[in-house]
Amino acid sequence: MSLEDKAKATAKNLEGKGQEALGNVTGDPEDQAEGKAKQGESAVRHGVEDVKDKVKKAID
Repeated sequence: MSLEDKAKATAKNLEGKGQEALGNVTGDPEDQAEGKAKQGESAVRHGVEDVKDKVKKAID
């Protein structure tokens, strides 16, 4: 995983956690759902990059 991609995925995860927490505080289910969705997107990005890393190692 490139450092830039990892940083972007981590930033998206933190953004999602913050939005979900804000939704919890304000009681806004839309913010909660959007925050969880961003965290899910981050997890998918990490998964894709992990697969890329494994393929690259297998080829090398």
